[in-house]
Amino acid sequence: MHVSPAVVAAEHEWVRDRAPTVVALIDTVRAALGEQFDTEVASVTVDQYHRTVDEVFSDGDLAVNVAALVCLLRDLDVDGDYPGFVVDELLGRELAGMLAGNQPLRLLGEATFHYADVLTHNPEDTAGADDLDAALAAGFQTRLPGWEWTETPSPFGIE
Repeated sequence: MHVSPAVVAAEHEWVRDRAPTVVALIDTVRAALGEQFDTEVASVTVDQYHRTVDEVFSDGDLAVNVAALVCLLRDLDVDGDYPGFVVDELLGRELAGMLAGNQPLRLLGEATFHYADVLTHNPEDTAGADDLDAALAAGFQTRLPGWEWTETPSPFGIE
């Protein structure tokens, strides 16, 4: 695999074009987690998703790594799928964390990846395809506003 600025630009467009699938999955994950944690979580619009994808890809150092993981997951397939379970989970979790941001959001994105991954499965796709959608949904849903606890200052900050 060779990653160039042109490849990063192409992956940026591919991730943007996944909006219908990813935004629907984000909203499904948010609704389920909101119910699980007895809280209201705002849904996400396609515009919010696009702006956040653009933000991620505007940081060249982050963009090249995100693009490489997207490429790997898009192309990853393993005969019988199960033997490749570890690698697609590893790549998906890492991508979700990168997209989510710095700690503690990174850890939340990684944890949410596994939750989103349970909600995605298409046996007609490659082994990495559902992990890619789960990673995009988990990472971006964590990065995007809508969780009440992220909307207010932390009570633990020292002034």
